Amino acid sequence: MKFNALKLNTAWALALISSLSVVSFSAQAQNLDYARKIVNTIASSEYWGRGYTKDGMKKAADFIVSQLPAGVIPLDGKSFLQPFDMPINTYPGAMNVTLNGVRLVPGLDYIVSPGSQGAHLSGNLIQTDDSHFKDPSQAVTFTLEDKLTWSAEQRVEPTTTIELAKSRLKSIPESYQLDIDNVMVPAFHAANIAVMVKGTVHPDRYVVMSAHYDHLGGMGPDTYFPGANDNASGTSMLLDLVHYYAAHPQHDSMVFLFFAAEEAGLVGSKYFVDHPMIDLSKIRFLMNLDLMGNGDQGATIVNATVFPDQFTMLQKVNSEGHFLPQIYSRGKAPNSDHYWFSEKGVPAFFIYTMGGPPYYHDVMDRPESLLFSRYENVFRLLVGFNSNLMIGE
Repeated sequence: MKFNALKLNTAWALALISSLSVVSFSAQAQNLDYARKIVNTIASSEYWGRGYTKDGMKKAADFIVSQLPAGVIPLDGKSFLQPFDMPINTYPGAMNVTLNGVRLVPGLDYIVSPGSQGAHLSGNLIQTDDSHFKDPSQAVTFTLEDKLTWSAEQRVEPTTTIELAKSRLKSIPESYQLDIDNVMVPAFHAANIAVMVKGTVHPDRYVVMSAHYDHLGGMGPDTYFPGANDNASGTSMLLDLVHYYAAHPQHDSMVFLFFAAEEAGLVGSKYFVDHPMIDLSKIRFLMNLDLMGNGDQGATIVNATVFPDQFTMLQKVNSEGHFLPQIYSRGKAPNSDHYWFSEKGVPAFFIYTMGGPPYYHDVMDRPESLLFSRYENVFRLLVGFNSNLMIGE
């Protein structure tokens, strides 16, 4: 479904904030209750994994806009949304897999490899190695996996691959029946959300904070991937920070970017960098947030070795505040939305917390699995880092 808000203007957005009846929350800085409510909301079935079926991503975008406080403005002065189109393979319909006469449970017993074409057929399998079983007469493969980890794919392969949870397998795969629908959407309508709190001294100089709000969506009509830690938690943290900085404007403009389609290959952030709404050379630093729901084992910083001075600053803030037990250094990696910015010369970190249950890209990444034990400390760490960036102005 196309975004009805492609021409969203400030007046419409403010009206939406006051009138949208989905949820209405009040936020304070470091508000853990607010964070939990945000995660519980956008990781619920109503938002269907914030993906590509059942309008999940659009609903999430509308909800995020509804949570923006007074004092923020659209980054381009016109619309909070930056729309773009992208191809995506989806599974909105039938999702039935029978193995050796037993119907399997989607998401728990199996996932469909996200580039697979739909299939309505049956056949027999032969084992080709320790983990692969193939139908020699049809383009169907079953694989055995230690963990089911789903993704999103922008193309369709001429094959169908079913990934089986090895721990739940009752017998060696011999026969199968598939009833799977896929729909390739050549131009799915998505949108980034771009928000600014204008700086009081240097309005044309920017400190940027970002997080992707999308996740994987659904696999069939009954199974969705909640994406509580990845990345409802980062979305909640970013919204909390928006509220904080709206109430505490800084010398530099604070920019907040909620990216779409990160899970499909960093699509939203690539679109933003290719169609920037601000001068990228005026960005002092970008901090990208993901997996914010835990932190008992600390956090990891991607690009720490690329920007050692800023990493030292972050470590100093953490040490003085006793926020996290450890901050780990990691090098350059194209594993989230910071990547396209740093490729354009923008100093950028990607921070994600460590610890908690190992649920990732699976149906178990639910709100109740998040500990949030270090959420408030991570918030203070981020605010402290931003303050240190602006010291001496």
